[in-house]
Amino acid sequence: MAETAPAPHMAPRAAPLWLLALITFSGTLAMHMFVPALPDAARDLGASMPVMQMTISLYVLGLAFGQLAYGPLSDAYGRRPVLMVGLVLYTLAGLAAAFAPDARSLVAARLVQALGGCAGLVLGRAMVRDTADGGDAVRRMALLTLMMLLGPGFAPVLGGVLSATLGWRSIFLLLAALGAVGMACAWWLLPETGRGGGRPSLAALGRDYRGLLASPTFLALAIGGGCATTSLYGFIAAAPFIFVEELQVPVHEVGLYLGLLILGMAAGNLLTARIVARIGVGAALVGANALSALAAFGFLGLVLAGRLSVGPMVGLMMLFTLGIGMASPAAVTRAVSVSPKVIGSAAGLYGFAQMGIGAICTSLAGIGPDPALAAASVLAVAGVVAQACFWLALRRDGP
Repeated sequence: MAETAPAPHMAPRAAPLWLLALITFSGTLAMHMFVPALPDAARDLGASMPVMQMTISLYVLGLAFGQLAYGPLSDAYGRRPVLMVGLVLYTLAGLAAAFAPDARSLVAARLVQALGGCAGLVLGRAMVRDTADGGDAVRRMALLTLMMLLGPGFAPVLGGVLSATLGWRSIFLLLAALGAVGMACAWWLLPETGRGGGRPSLAALGRDYRGLLASPTFLALAIGGGCATTSLYGFIAAAPFIFVEELQVPVHEVGLYLGLLILGMAAGNLLTARIVARIGVGAALVGANALSALAAFGFLGLVLAGRLSVGPMVGLMMLFTLGIGMASPAAVTRAVSVSPKVIGSAAGLYGFAQMGIGAICTSLAGIGPDPALAAASVLAVAGVVAQACFWLALRRDGP
């Protein structure tokens, strides 16, 4: 596999991992942080709830589709300038949302915020792959994956506290501040890790994406990676209804249980490098997802048997997220390595698949009168699909 380097005789300097993690976290934190404040904002702006819910759905769509543009642009112009543009958009849109005079302005600001926020998701992965390979790349991807999943899990708790104490507009002021901090740090500390291939063209963009979509290995890893990771968004969306309405848990405890799931992902991230070093990326990928799938079927079994309770469900979901923490960095590392000449495009298309699958799983988890049954079914099916995709990718590409 060819190496990616900005010059024939000089390896690119690695970007600070903590900075890439901060930028990734900022983009995903904004996804669900506004959810607890929707009723307050609707009353303040005199808008209906369906209109206000567009601030969430359009953010997810913007996060998905924006990644398709950032990857190719960064392959053409370099990672750093394209990322800076995204951070500027994210910061300014946060300020616009904080001072939005009406619902339409807020919806528009949220869409722009998403288009800026998704830059970090794509380019963080691309910059890691530019400067690392093998187990080191997997270890670095693990932290970015944790940030991508931690944001949506942590966001409703923080959003609820801010809305209750400082008002809903304070949420966007915080997000704008995070964007400004990321922008300043990136300006001073972020090196260029990609070469940049000149002005992009639609024809070249089409060729890049056609090449990736024509690769069974990339498609299997992208679909499998989405099913193995962002299927969790379905459970996060259903969690308040499961805990509060079905299990009679106090509202303030829901954030605690979701936080425990983040610990599962963090543990998986910490184990990833050691496991990959011992058994290889392919075996780690399949084994980790198998653990998640088994946990999902255990959750589904509890629901079907009518024995659902907080302890067993949280325990099984921690196993599920432990598998996510190990599988996701391995999947994305292999996916963006399929074609080293278009790492940015591969990262963008992979991210699009993840967010798209996350949105689908979130929608499916809301179907029917039983949120626990719907969420457990979504996780179980996603686990099976991911396992089949990973086996297909390994059969074609080797362990």
